[in-house]
Amino acid sequence: MAIDCLVLGAGQEVGKSCVVVSINGKRIMFDCGMHMGYTDSRRYPNFSLISKTGDFDNALTCVIVTHFHLDHIGALPYFTEVCGYKGPIYMTYPTKALAPLMLEDYRKNMDRRVEDEQFTADHIAECMKKVIPVDLKQTVQVDKGLQIRAYYAGHVIGAAMFYAKVGDAAMVYTGDYNMTPDRHLGAAQIDRLQLDLLITESTYATTIRDSRYGREREFLKAVHNCVAAGGKVLIPTFALGRAQELCILLEDYWERMNLNVPIYFSAGLTIQANMYYKNAY
Repeated sequence: MAIDCLVLGAGQEVGKSCVVVSINGKRIMFDCGMHMGYTDSRRYPNFSLISKTGDFDNALTCVIVTHFHLDHIGALPYFTEVCGYKGPIYMTYPTKALAPLMLEDYRKNMDRRVEDEQFTADHIAECMKKVIPVDLKQTVQVDKGLQIRAYYAGHVIGAAMFYAKVGDAAMVYTGDYNMTPDRHLGAAQIDRLQLDLLITESTYATTIRDSRYGREREFLKAVHNCVAAGGKVLIPTFALGRAQELCILLEDYWERMNLNVPIYFSAGLTIQANMYYKNAY
């Protein structure tokens, strides 16, 4: 058994998630994200470390993407359409549906100073044609030796943890996951597995956070106090996932408190995403 890891992003930082794992002769790229804190080439993983010749099809067995956030998928169109990777890409059905919305929204709002490094709308469309969607707990035989399976991760709609097995070696890569259910997603679930390697997201590993209910009470109290005083509340938040959760939370509170103050959310990406959320629940 031989396992080797090449961390191209998200090692001791938040952003640019990309880990290449060699396991019993197979080479898997888990996530292909961008770092939103940079405006130069550092926003993308250093793909030359995978193959100095640029022959990524022979250098990789497949690419697996855990969810649609840009720090996990933002570099994928660049990797496929600019760098030239044409091999299989796996993600869940909701991730495949929502990823183009995220990528196109980013592309339209990008900093024009990095236009020469950027992908186009056509790149996004062509990239998504290469994606093979999978169901949760569906066992997929990538090739003769590699078997993968997706597990529910919570976090955002479509997010998954991925199990991979080659011969007698097995591993799990989590990406982001959530063990506390919220108002529209459940807690992560995975089978009891015998693993040789676990690569896990650990952003809050050393942080003790208040309970979800405590945070919700504090948030609703602040909103109510502002509205009661005649003020307006502006909430900058992620358009996919968090916006939907806050809408559910506020709508429930408004109904319980018999409040008639209107709630608005920005159009564009959020309203497009809401169509998928309504179909999923």
